[in-house]
Amino acid sequence: MSYQPPAIYGIIGYPLTHSLSPLMHNAAFKALKVNAVYKLFELKDDEELKLFFEDLKQEGNPILGLNVTVPYKEKVLAYVDSLDPFAEKAGAVNTLAITHQRKIHGFNTDGPGFLSHLEELNFSLKGKRIAMLGAGGTARAILSVLCLVNQRPAGIKLYNRTLSKARNLVEELAQKMDTSIVAVVDSVEDLNVELADCLINTTSVGLKAEAKPLVDPGHFHADMLVYDVIYNPAQTDLLKAAKAKGAKTSNGLGMLYYQAVLALNHWSGVDIDDKYKKVMRQTLESSLK
Repeated sequence: MSYQPPAIYGIIGYPLTHSLSPLMHNAAFKALKVNAVYKLFELKDDEELKLFFEDLKQEGNPILGLNVTVPYKEKVLAYVDSLDPFAEKAGAVNTLAITHQRKIHGFNTDGPGFLSHLEELNFSLKGKRIAMLGAGGTARAILSVLCLVNQRPAGIKLYNRTLSKARNLVEELAQKMDTSIVAVVDSVEDLNVELADCLINTTSVGLKAEAKPLVDPGHFHADMLVYDVIYNPAQTDLLKAAKAKGAKTSNGLGMLYYQAVLALNHWSGVDIDDKYKKVMRQTLESSLK
């Protein structure tokens, strides 16, 4: 029997030292008895991204699927051959499926993954007042899905430290969807967190221990959900402060899990069986204990 090299999957972004995706996907491949391996591809700048995709397009390249994270969720749009409808509307991609003919198809599983996690948390969006931090690739996906979902929030207040980026984001999305429920605010105080039903942090503030929350913890209250997309560390200072005020809290581990399951579905072309999903979830949860 001749040796068959494994198919390669992975994640591109920078930095990637905090990523739990290799643990989760390699556990899934092992459980599925698939000859595949999931790797980290740290790309430090746009030039490395360009060279990576030039190589990715070459016949014989063994990479068949990728996840995309900060800061490339929008930049990879320049390299894909096709986009699924949600990724096209959101203007951000976090999953790439590559055919043997080296065609690259872009998907966004962040938005649907976020919704699935909210459902698990028993949080209904209908009529809710949402406060949101950030205007990057993850924010695009979440903001888009909040605007497109049937049971929409009553309103979304969006704050980003670079105000023009938030305004440009909403203006761009408005060309593809109804963003009338979204208001960009000039200051973090204008989010009126004390009146919000849910605060969503999509920024990287909290990845490092010395980074203090953007929001005044005094505004948190027991009738709200505070959701931080950061999952490593599992408890950011934002979540600790919210918990101390009696708020319901969640990190982004559930979102990571659900978007990963959807990504695996895109790579394989089939829905993954529940027993393999369980392996993925347990691997994630045990890694942060």
